[in-house]
Amino acid sequence: MILPLPLTLLRGATLPDGRVVDVEIEGDTVTAVLPAGDAAPTSAELDLTGFVLLTATADPHSHLDKARSWDAIRPPMGDLLSAINSWRDYTATMTEADVAGRARAQVLAMLRQGTTAIRSHVDVLRGADPLLCARALVSVRHELADLVDLELVVLAGPETPDVHVEAALDLGLDLVGGAPHLADDPSADLRRLLAIAERRGSGVDLHTDESLDGAVTLGEFAAIVRGWTQNVSAGHCVRLGTLPAAERDAVIAEVVASRIGIIANPITNLYLQGWDHDSSVPRGLTAVRELLDAGARFAAGADNVRDPFNPLGRSDALETAMLLVAAGHLTIDEAVTAVSDGAREVMGLPVAGATVGAKAEFLAVRGTSLADVVADAPADRHVIHAGRLVATTTVTSRVAAAASLVSQTTAPVSER
Repeated sequence: MILPLPLTLLRGATLPDGRVVDVEIEGDTVTAVLPAGDAAPTSAELDLTGFVLLTATADPHSHLDKARSWDAIRPPMGDLLSAINSWRDYTATMTEADVAGRARAQVLAMLRQGTTAIRSHVDVLRGADPLLCARALVSVRHELADLVDLELVVLAGPETPDVHVEAALDLGLDLVGGAPHLADDPSADLRRLLAIAERRGSGVDLHTDESLDGAVTLGEFAAIVRGWTQNVSAGHCVRLGTLPAAERDAVIAEVVASRIGIIANPITNLYLQGWDHDSSVPRGLTAVRELLDAGARFAAGADNVRDPFNPLGRSDALETAMLLVAAGHLTIDEAVTAVSDGAREVMGLPVAGATVGAKAEFLAVRGTSLADVVADAPADRHVIHAGRLVATTTVTSRVAAAASLVSQTTAPVSER
Protein backbone atom coordinates (compact mmCIF):
# COMPACT_ATOMS: atom_id res chain seq x y z
CA MET A 1 0.00 0.00 0.00
CA ILE A 2 1.30 3.48 -0.85
CA LEU A 3 1.19 6.33 1.62
CA PRO A 4 -1.24 9.16 0.76
CA LEU A 5 0.72 11.63 -1.40
CA PRO A 6 -0.50 15.25 -1.53
CA LEU A 7 -0.80 16.60 -5.08
CA THR A 8 -0.93 20.12 -6.44
CA LEU A 9 -1.20 19.39 -10.18
CA LEU A 10 -2.71 16.78 -12.49
CA ARG A 11 -1.01 17.27 -15.84
CA GLY A 12 -2.22 16.38 -19.33
CA ALA A 13 -5.45 14.57 -18.39
CA THR A 14 -8.20 13.85 -20.94
CA LEU A 15 -11.68 14.79 -19.73
CA PRO A 16 -14.80 12.87 -20.82
CA ASP A 17 -15.69 15.73 -23.20
CA GLY A 18 -12.35 15.27 -25.00
CA ARG A 19 -10.51 18.30 -23.62
CA VAL A 20 -6.93 17.75 -22.48
CA VAL A 21 -6.24 19.79 -19.36
CA ASP A 22 -4.04 20.54 -16.40
CA VAL A 23 -5.88 20.54 -13.07
CA GLU A 24 -4.44 22.58 -10.22
CA ILE A 25 -5.24 21.55 -6.64
CA GLU A 26 -4.82 23.26 -3.29
CA GLY A 27 -5.46 21.01 -0.32
CA ASP A 28 -8.64 19.07 -1.13
CA THR A 29 -10.03 21.59 -3.64
CA VAL A 30 -9.63 22.19 -7.38
CA THR A 31 -8.37 25.75 -7.95
CA ALA A 32 -7.90 25.84 -11.75
CA VAL A 33 -8.62 23.82 -14.90
CA LEU A 34 -6.28 24.97 -17.68
CA PRO A 35 -5.48 23.86 -21.24
CA ALA A 36 -2.79 21.16 -21.13
CA GLY A 37 0.68 22.66 -20.83
CA ASP A 38 -0.44 25.97 -19.32
CA ALA A 39 0.17 25.07 -15.66
CA ALA A 40 3.55 25.86 -14.14
CA PRO A 41 5.58 22.83 -13.04
CA THR A 42 5.30 21.81 -9.38
CA SER A 43 7.10 19.34 -7.17
CA ALA A 44 3.86 17.45 -6.47
CA GLU A 45 2.35 16.78 -9.87
CA LEU A 46 1.01 13.62 -11.48
CA ASP A 47 1.42 13.10 -15.23
CA LEU A 48 -1.87 11.80 -16.61
CA THR A 49 -0.94 11.74 -20.28
CA GLY A 50 -2.91 8.88 -21.81
CA PHE A 51 -5.45 8.78 -18.96
CA VAL A 52 -9.13 9.76 -18.87
CA LEU A 53 -9.89 11.79 -15.75
CA LEU A 54 -13.26 11.16 -14.07
CA THR A 55 -14.84 12.27 -10.85
CA ALA A 56 -13.94 9.54 -8.38
CA THR A 57 -16.68 6.94 -8.21
CA ALA A 58 -18.92 6.64 -5.16
CA ASP A 59 -20.97 3.63 -4.12
CA PRO A 60 -24.29 4.65 -2.54
CA HIS A 61 -25.43 1.10 -1.72
CA SER A 62 -23.13 -1.62 -0.44
CA HIS A 63 -23.16 -4.32 2.23
CA LEU A 64 -19.64 -4.42 3.64
CA ASP A 65 -20.61 -6.72 6.51
CA LYS A 66 -21.72 -9.38 4.02
CA ALA A 67 -18.99 -8.85 1.39
CA ARG A 68 -16.71 -11.73 0.45
CA SER A 69 -18.60 -14.31 2.51
CA TRP A 70 -19.58 -16.53 -0.44
CA ASP A 71 -16.67 -18.96 -0.07
CA ALA A 72 -17.32 -19.42 3.65
CA ILE A 73 -21.09 -19.89 3.23
CA ARG A 74 -21.21 -21.77 -0.09
CA PRO A 75 -24.93 -20.98 -0.43
CA PRO A 76 -27.17 -22.41 -3.12
CA MET A 77 -27.65 -19.99 -6.00
CA GLY A 78 -31.13 -18.53 -5.90
CA ASP A 79 -33.54 -15.73 -5.18
CA LEU A 80 -33.74 -13.08 -2.46
CA LEU A 81 -35.39 -15.21 0.21
CA SER A 82 -32.91 -18.08 -0.20
CA ALA A 83 -30.06 -15.56 0.06
CA ILE A 84 -31.56 -14.07 3.24
CA ASN A 85 -31.89 -17.51 4.81
CA SER A 86 -28.30 -18.49 3.91
CA TRP A 87 -26.97 -15.27 5.38
CA ARG A 88 -28.97 -15.58 8.60
CA ASP A 89 -27.66 -19.09 9.17
CA TYR A 90 -24.09 -17.85 8.75
CA THR A 91 -24.48 -14.90 11.12
CA ALA A 92 -24.73 -17.30 14.06
CA THR A 93 -21.10 -18.33 13.45
CA MET A 94 -19.56 -14.88 12.74
CA THR A 95 -17.12 -12.97 14.87
CA GLU A 96 -16.50 -9.23 14.93
CA ALA A 97 -12.99 -9.85 13.57
CA ASP A 98 -14.42 -11.84 10.65
CA VAL A 99 -16.80 -9.04 9.71
CA ALA A 100 -14.14 -6.36 10.05
CA GLY A 101 -11.62 -8.33 8.03
CA ARG A 102 -13.94 -8.92 5.11
CA ALA A 103 -15.23 -5.35 5.20
CA ARG A 104 -11.71 -3.92 5.26
CA ALA A 105 -10.66 -6.06 2.30
CA GLN A 106 -13.73 -4.94 0.36
CA VAL A 107 -13.23 -1.23 1.07
CA LEU A 108 -9.61 -1.40 -0.08
CA ALA A 109 -10.61 -3.32 -3.22
CA MET A 110 -13.17 -0.64 -4.06
CA LEU A 111 -10.67 2.14 -3.32
CA ARG A 112 -8.09 0.52 -5.61
CA GLN A 113 -10.66 0.61 -8.43
CA GLY A 114 -11.49 4.29 -7.85
CA THR A 115 -14.28 4.52 -5.25
CA THR A 116 -13.51 7.10 -2.55
CA ALA A 117 -16.94 7.28 -0.89
CA ILE A 118 -19.07 4.31 0.21
CA ARG A 119 -22.45 4.01 1.89
CA SER A 120 -22.87 0.63 3.53
CA HIS A 121 -25.95 -0.91 5.06
CA VAL A 122 -25.16 -2.77 8.30
CA ASP A 123 -27.29 -5.61 9.62
CA VAL A 124 -28.78 -5.48 13.10
CA LEU A 125 -28.51 -9.19 13.91
CA ARG A 126 -30.90 -11.50 15.63
CA GLY A 127 -29.62 -13.21 18.75
CA ALA A 128 -27.48 -12.25 21.70
CA ASP A 129 -25.23 -9.70 19.97
CA PRO A 130 -27.34 -7.60 17.59
CA LEU A 131 -24.68 -4.86 17.16
CA LEU A 132 -21.76 -7.13 16.22
CA CYS A 133 -21.70 -5.92 12.59
CA ALA A 134 -22.23 -2.31 13.65
CA ARG A 135 -19.20 -2.36 15.94
CA ALA A 136 -17.07 -3.96 13.25
CA LEU A 137 -18.00 -1.38 10.61
CA VAL A 138 -17.54 1.58 12.95
CA SER A 139 -14.05 0.25 13.67
CA VAL A 140 -13.23 -0.10 9.97
CA ARG A 141 -14.56 3.40 9.27
CA HIS A 142 -12.22 4.83 11.90
CA GLU A 143 -9.25 2.78 10.66
CA LEU A 144 -9.62 3.88 7.01
CA ALA A 145 -10.88 7.42 7.59
CA ASP A 146 -7.93 9.05 5.82
CA LEU A 147 -8.46 6.96 2.68
CA VAL A 148 -12.20 6.81 2.07
CA ASP A 149 -15.46 8.45 3.18
CA LEU A 150 -17.60 5.70 4.74
CA GLU A 151 -21.25 6.27 5.68
CA LEU A 152 -23.16 3.60 7.62
CA VAL A 153 -26.87 2.76 7.53
CA VAL A 154 -28.76 0.75 10.15
CA LEU A 155 -30.35 -2.18 8.27
CA ALA A 156 -33.26 -3.08 10.54
CA GLY A 157 -35.43 -6.05 9.64
CA PRO A 158 -39.15 -6.07 10.43
CA GLU A 159 -38.37 -8.06 13.58
CA THR A 160 -35.71 -5.59 14.82
CA PRO A 161 -36.89 -3.77 17.97
CA ASP A 162 -36.78 0.02 17.96
CA VAL A 163 -34.35 -0.06 20.88
CA HIS A 164 -31.77 -1.88 18.74
CA VAL A 165 -32.14 0.66 15.93
CA GLU A 166 -31.61 3.46 18.45
CA ALA A 167 -28.60 1.67 19.94
CA ALA A 168 -26.97 1.33 16.50
CA LEU A 169 -27.46 5.05 15.88
CA ASP A 170 -25.99 5.79 19.31
CA LEU A 171 -22.98 3.65 18.37
CA GLY A 172 -22.26 5.94 15.43
CA LEU A 173 -24.25 4.69 12.44
CA ASP A 174 -25.47 7.59 10.33
CA LEU A 175 -28.82 6.76 8.71
CA VAL A 176 -31.96 4.73 9.37
CA GLY A 177 -32.57 1.85 6.97
CA GLY A 178 -34.59 -1.31 6.64
CA ALA A 179 -36.69 -3.33 4.22
CA PRO A 180 -40.38 -2.65 4.92
CA HIS A 181 -41.54 -4.56 1.84
CA LEU A 182 -40.46 -7.78 3.59
CA ALA A 183 -42.73 -7.18 6.58
CA ASP A 184 -46.15 -8.77 7.04
CA ASP A 185 -47.48 -5.20 7.11
CA PRO A 186 -45.14 -3.17 4.86
CA SER A 187 -46.92 0.12 5.53
CA ALA A 188 -46.65 -0.26 9.30
CA ASP A 189 -42.95 -1.08 9.16
CA LEU A 190 -42.31 1.81 6.78
CA ARG A 191 -43.99 4.22 9.16
CA ARG A 192 -42.15 2.75 12.16
CA LEU A 193 -38.71 3.29 10.61
CA LEU A 194 -39.53 6.78 9.33
CA ALA A 195 -40.82 7.72 12.77
CA ILE A 196 -37.47 6.75 14.29
CA ALA A 197 -35.62 8.82 11.68
CA GLU A 198 -37.88 11.81 12.24
CA ARG A 199 -37.46 11.59 15.99
CA ARG A 200 -33.67 11.36 15.68
CA GLY A 201 -33.32 13.85 12.82
CA SER A 202 -31.48 11.14 10.87
CA GLY A 203 -31.21 10.64 7.16
CA VAL A 204 -32.98 7.63 5.65
CA ASP A 205 -32.01 4.98 3.09
CA LEU A 206 -34.55 2.16 2.84
CA HIS A 207 -34.49 -1.00 0.76
CA THR A 208 -37.72 -0.43 -1.14
CA ASP A 209 -40.01 -2.77 -3.10
CA GLU A 210 -37.26 -5.25 -3.99
CA SER A 211 -39.41 -7.67 -5.95
CA LEU A 212 -40.99 -8.09 -9.37
CA ASP A 213 -44.46 -8.20 -7.79
CA GLY A 214 -45.91 -7.69 -4.34
CA ALA A 215 -46.00 -4.62 -2.16
CA VAL A 216 -45.60 -1.11 -3.56
CA THR A 217 -44.51 1.21 -0.75
CA LEU A 218 -42.57 3.87 -2.65
CA GLY A 219 -45.53 6.20 -3.15
CA GLU A 220 -46.44 6.13 0.54
CA PHE A 221 -42.76 6.61 1.41
CA ALA A 222 -42.69 9.74 -0.75
CA ALA A 223 -45.86 11.13 0.80
CA ILE A 224 -44.56 10.72 4.36
CA VAL A 225 -41.19 12.42 3.77
CA ARG A 226 -42.58 15.33 1.71
CA GLY A 227 -40.94 18.47 3.05
CA TRP A 228 -38.25 16.71 5.11
CA THR A 229 -34.91 18.51 5.21
CA GLN A 230 -32.73 15.45 5.90
CA ASN A 231 -31.39 13.35 3.04
CA VAL A 232 -33.71 10.51 1.98
CA SER A 233 -33.00 7.62 -0.41
CA ALA A 234 -34.71 4.46 -1.64
CA GLY A 235 -32.68 1.51 -2.89
CA HIS A 236 -33.61 -1.15 -5.45
CA CYS A 237 -37.20 -0.08 -6.28
CA VAL A 238 -37.47 -3.11 -8.58
CA ARG A 239 -41.27 -3.12 -8.39
CA LEU A 240 -41.34 0.37 -9.93
CA GLY A 241 -39.94 -1.11 -13.13
CA THR A 242 -42.82 -3.60 -13.41
CA LEU A 243 -45.75 -1.22 -12.85
CA PRO A 244 -48.07 -0.19 -15.70
CA ALA A 245 -46.85 3.05 -17.27
CA ALA A 246 -49.52 5.33 -15.80
CA GLU A 247 -49.08 3.99 -12.26
CA ARG A 248 -45.29 4.03 -12.59
CA ASP A 249 -45.25 7.64 -13.75
CA ALA A 250 -47.56 8.71 -10.92
CA VAL A 251 -45.21 7.16 -8.33
CA ILE A 252 -42.18 8.75 -10.01
CA ALA A 253 -43.89 12.16 -9.83
CA GLU A 254 -44.30 11.66 -6.06
CA VAL A 255 -40.64 10.65 -5.76
CA VAL A 256 -39.47 13.75 -7.61
CA ALA A 257 -41.73 16.01 -5.54
CA SER A 258 -40.25 14.59 -2.32
CA ARG A 259 -36.67 14.63 -3.66
CA ILE A 260 -36.07 10.98 -2.77
CA GLY A 261 -32.80 9.72 -4.24
CA ILE A 262 -33.35 6.45 -6.11
CA ILE A 263 -30.47 3.97 -6.06
CA ALA A 264 -30.44 1.19 -8.67
CA ASN A 265 -28.37 -1.92 -7.98
CA PRO A 266 -28.17 -3.70 -11.33
CA ILE A 267 -25.79 -6.58 -10.73
CA THR A 268 -27.50 -7.89 -7.59
CA ASN A 269 -31.06 -7.36 -8.80
CA LEU A 270 -30.32 -8.95 -12.17
CA TYR A 271 -28.99 -11.94 -10.25
CA LEU A 272 -31.71 -12.24 -7.58
CA GLN A 273 -34.87 -11.57 -9.57
CA GLY A 274 -36.72 -13.84 -11.99
CA TRP A 275 -35.73 -17.27 -10.66
CA ASP A 276 -39.37 -18.40 -10.60
CA HIS A 277 -39.94 -17.66 -14.33
CA ASP A 278 -39.15 -20.35 -16.89
CA SER A 279 -39.64 -18.21 -20.01
CA SER A 280 -39.47 -14.51 -20.93
CA VAL A 281 -37.59 -14.06 -17.66
CA PRO A 282 -38.05 -10.48 -16.39
CA ARG A 283 -34.92 -8.68 -15.30
CA GLY A 284 -34.80 -6.98 -11.92
CA LEU A 285 -34.09 -3.32 -12.52
CA THR A 286 -35.93 -0.17 -11.56
CA ALA A 287 -37.33 2.26 -14.15
CA VAL A 288 -33.99 3.96 -14.75
CA ARG A 289 -34.87 5.77 -17.98
CA GLU A 290 -38.18 7.10 -16.72
CA LEU A 291 -36.60 8.28 -13.47
CA LEU A 292 -33.87 10.19 -15.28
CA ASP A 293 -36.28 11.70 -17.78
CA ALA A 294 -38.49 12.89 -14.92
CA GLY A 295 -35.56 14.63 -13.22
CA ALA A 296 -35.26 12.29 -10.23
CA ARG A 297 -32.14 12.23 -8.11
CA PHE A 298 -30.56 9.02 -9.37
CA ALA A 299 -27.55 6.87 -8.54
CA ALA A 300 -26.39 3.28 -8.83
CA GLY A 301 -24.37 0.97 -6.62
CA ALA A 302 -22.79 -2.46 -6.72
CA ASP A 303 -24.80 -3.64 -3.72
CA ASN A 304 -23.59 -7.12 -2.76
CA VAL A 305 -20.20 -8.52 -3.75
CA ARG A 306 -19.37 -12.23 -3.47
CA ASP A 307 -21.95 -13.15 -0.87
CA PRO A 308 -25.26 -15.09 -0.92
CA PHE A 309 -26.99 -12.16 -2.65
CA ASN A 310 -24.49 -12.04 -5.53
CA PRO A 311 -21.68 -14.57 -6.04
CA LEU A 312 -19.66 -12.26 -8.30
CA GLY A 313 -18.62 -8.61 -8.61
CA ARG A 314 -15.29 -6.91 -9.36
CA SER A 315 -15.61 -4.08 -6.82
CA ASP A 316 -15.45 -1.72 -9.80
CA ALA A 317 -18.05 1.00 -10.40
CA LEU A 318 -17.32 0.79 -14.13
CA GLU A 319 -18.89 -2.69 -14.00
CA THR A 320 -22.06 -1.10 -12.59
CA ALA A 321 -21.95 1.57 -15.31
CA MET A 322 -21.61 -1.09 -18.01
CA LEU A 323 -24.68 -2.91 -16.70
CA LEU A 324 -26.70 0.32 -16.67
CA VAL A 325 -25.91 0.70 -20.37
CA ALA A 326 -26.60 -2.94 -21.27
CA ALA A 327 -29.60 -3.64 -19.02
CA GLY A 328 -30.96 -0.14 -18.41
CA HIS A 329 -30.38 1.37 -21.85
CA LEU A 330 -28.69 4.46 -20.42
CA THR A 331 -26.11 6.35 -22.42
CA ILE A 332 -22.49 5.88 -21.39
CA ASP A 333 -22.38 9.41 -19.98
CA GLU A 334 -25.57 8.85 -17.95
CA ALA A 335 -24.29 5.56 -16.59
CA VAL A 336 -20.94 6.99 -15.47
CA THR A 337 -22.70 9.96 -13.88
CA ALA A 338 -24.89 7.55 -11.89
CA VAL A 339 -21.80 6.00 -10.25
CA SER A 340 -19.89 9.25 -9.75
CA ASP A 341 -21.45 12.74 -9.65
CA GLY A 342 -24.99 11.37 -9.30
CA ALA A 343 -23.98 8.98 -6.54
CA ARG A 344 -22.25 11.77 -4.63
CA GLU A 345 -25.34 13.97 -4.93
CA VAL A 346 -27.67 11.24 -3.67
CA MET A 347 -25.27 10.62 -0.76
CA GLY A 348 -25.25 14.32 0.10
CA LEU A 349 -21.53 14.75 -0.61
CA PRO A 350 -19.94 17.93 -1.98
CA VAL A 351 -19.53 18.37 -5.72
CA ALA A 352 -16.24 16.88 -6.93
CA GLY A 353 -14.24 16.61 -10.13
CA ALA A 354 -12.56 18.86 -12.67
CA THR A 355 -14.43 22.07 -11.82
CA VAL A 356 -12.99 25.08 -10.00
CA GLY A 357 -14.12 24.97 -6.37
CA ALA A 358 -15.01 21.27 -6.48
CA LYS A 359 -13.47 18.65 -4.22
CA ALA A 360 -10.36 16.94 -5.59
CA GLU A 361 -11.84 13.44 -5.81
CA PHE A 362 -10.64 11.77 -9.02
CA LEU A 363 -10.28 8.49 -10.84
CA ALA A 364 -7.81 8.47 -13.73
CA VAL A 365 -8.08 5.43 -16.02
CA ARG A 366 -5.72 4.67 -18.88
CA GLY A 367 -7.63 5.11 -22.14
CA THR A 368 -8.59 7.46 -24.93
CA SER A 369 -12.24 8.26 -24.21
CA LEU A 370 -15.11 7.64 -21.81
CA ALA A 371 -16.46 4.82 -23.98
CA ASP A 372 -12.99 3.28 -24.12
CA VAL A 373 -12.52 3.14 -20.36
CA VAL A 374 -16.05 1.83 -19.66
CA ALA A 375 -15.73 -0.84 -22.34
CA ASP A 376 -12.28 -2.09 -21.36
CA ALA A 377 -12.20 -1.05 -17.68
CA PRO A 378 -8.39 -1.00 -17.75
CA ALA A 379 -6.65 -1.82 -14.50
CA ASP A 380 -4.12 1.01 -14.95
CA ARG A 381 -5.55 3.65 -12.61
CA HIS A 382 -4.72 6.46 -10.22
CA VAL A 383 -7.11 7.30 -7.40
CA ILE A 384 -7.13 10.70 -5.68
CA HIS A 385 -9.01 11.37 -2.44
CA ALA A 386 -9.05 14.80 -0.78
CA GLY A 387 -6.28 15.96 -3.10
CA ARG A 388 -3.98 13.05 -2.23
CA LEU A 389 -2.92 10.07 -4.32
CA VAL A 390 -4.26 7.08 -2.37
CA ALA A 391 -4.01 4.24 -4.89
CA THR A 392 -2.09 3.43 -8.06
CA THR A 393 -2.32 0.31 -10.18
CA THR A 394 0.05 -0.40 -13.06
CA VAL A 395 -0.27 -3.49 -15.25
CA THR A 396 2.31 -4.92 -17.64
CA SER A 397 1.12 -7.22 -20.43
CA ARG A 398 3.07 -9.30 -22.91
CA VAL A 399 1.48 -11.03 -25.87
CA ALA A 400 3.33 -13.49 -28.05
CA ALA A 401 3.79 -12.36 -31.65
CA ALA A 402 1.97 -14.36 -34.32
CA ALA A 403 4.29 -16.46 -36.47
CA SER A 404 3.20 -14.63 -39.61
CA LEU A 405 4.16 -11.29 -38.09
CA VAL A 406 7.51 -12.63 -36.95
CA SER A 407 8.30 -13.88 -40.45
CA GLN A 408 7.37 -10.50 -41.94
CA THR A 409 9.66 -8.58 -39.62
CA THR A 410 12.61 -10.96 -40.15
CA ALA A 411 12.27 -11.45 -43.93
CA PRO A 412 14.91 -9.64 -46.04
CA VAL A 413 13.79 -6.49 -47.79
CA SER A 414 13.65 -7.05 -51.55
CA GLU A 415 15.54 -4.65 -53.73
CA ARG A 416 13.75 -2.48 -56.23
